[in-house]
Amino acid sequence: MPRTCTICAHADRASLDTALVSGEALRGIARRFAVSEDACFRHRSDHIPVALAKAKEAEQAKEAEQAADADDLLRDVRVLRHKTLTLMLKAEQAGDYRTALAGIREARGCVELLAKLLGELDERPVINLMIAPEWIAVRAALMIALDPFPDARAAVAGRLVALEVAR
Repeated sequence: MPRTCTICAHADRASLDTALVSGEALRGIARRFAVSEDACFRHRSDHIPVALAKAKEAEQAKEAEQAADADDLLRDVRVLRHKTLTLMLKAEQAGDYRTALAGIREARGCVELLAKLLGELDERPVINLMIAPEWIAVRAALMIALDPFPDARAAVAGRLVALEVAR
């Protein structure tokens, strides 16, 4: 009967695995965890690659599942957009302009959601640091501090203007 791996059965196996994967010296690991160097070597050679491969497979399966969910969501939004546009056109053809306008609002919402899902709509806030009160205060403090040094003041002012123009 094959012997049980003392590392696999160790109470602190996760820390042992981490130390083995990080490339720490086997002698130090063996001493710290009260195991043999040979057991560390065998475990690193025989069991770590298998565990890493299983983890990688699980990660890939999860990523594939997430991608499939995202594809389903995109398909649903596209179907919803198509239905909205179809109903909007029917309402417009029937002369029901109030319903057609409501359809336009709904279609706009579908297009906006689709753009967000596809990453084509960036709603992150944009901050212009050149007009921020803090930057204006720092710029003024720099100029005041450089008053005794007219050449340095002129050089810094020129660079600051160049930065502001570049924006």
